[in-house]
Amino acid sequence: MNKPKVIQNLCKSCGYCVQFCPKKVIQIGQIRNEKGYYFPDFDLEGCIGCGTCAVMCPEAAIEMWKGEE
Repeated sequence: MNKPKVIQNLCKSCGYCVQFCPKKVIQIGQIRNEKGYYFPDFDLEGCIGCGTCAVMCPEAAIEMWKGEE
């Protein structure tokens, strides 16, 4: 199954990934990147690997990686 990976220093905390996740398994985390933005935190157990978060990210800060099921 595909799993999201955040490129932390590209994230600008826009929240689109959180807003458009169909399973609502993404939240803005508590850790800041080098630019001072909070990047998302994923509940990978609930993630279905649809890639909506990666498509909606205007900064291309989320990539989908193939993982083991």
